[in-house]
Amino acid sequence: MFDPHDIARFTVVTGHYGSGKTNLSINLALDLAAFYDEVMLVDLDVVNPYFRSSDYTSMLAERGVRVISPTFAGTTLDTPSLSGAVSAAFDTEGAVVFDVGGDDVGATALGRYAKEIASIDHEMLYVINHYRNLTAETAEAAALLAEIEAACHLKATGVVNNSHLRDETTAQTVLHSLGFAHDTAALLGLPLRFTTIPERLAAELSGTAGAAGFVENAYPITIHVRTPWEDAS
Repeated sequence: MFDPHDIARFTVVTGHYGSGKTNLSINLALDLAAFYDEVMLVDLDVVNPYFRSSDYTSMLAERGVRVISPTFAGTTLDTPSLSGAVSAAFDTEGAVVFDVGGDDVGATALGRYAKEIASIDHEMLYVINHYRNLTAETAEAAALLAEIEAACHLKATGVVNNSHLRDETTAQTVLHSLGFAHDTAALLGLPLRFTTIPERLAAELSGTAGAAGFVENAYPITIHVRTPWEDAS
């Protein structure tokens, strides 16, 4: 199993919109709160108005995570007006997770802090989803990362396989994505840091090497992020 304590104290999470990076960012921040006195989740998603970590500020605060977000968070306004409070993320002795917008446009916001991030020990995790349109093939996923890196002036340090079909995800959904994940990581010359699995499937996806359902470095996650129409239903 993957231990979230093994990631760098300062972690950037990026990937195509719809890859599930915001839900992953929330899970990482909540898990890191068990190891650090202070955890910050910085919402730099200036692309998607429906999946923003700042929408979960109250829940995160109750569990010890401070959310720093652009002044427009919680609206459909996509102007990259960033809060000066982001600077606090570079002064803390705790852990910081950056949730970055889903393409090169979103990554441009991150580029504002490229020098500060590059000067400290950090990870930039590239989240991939085999079932997401436009990045379903290895070459497509690799091409998108090149655009993101060029926009933010930072290099990814690892790949995260977050392949899912939301509530329709099964154990086979995850297992079928493993080849894609390994191929993408190999093409990029990056380590496959972990594969996320819904907590409800943890028992099916054995942690025993050699077992039929074995997923190396599996990271069970809770589904926190819902669309407005899912909440309504």
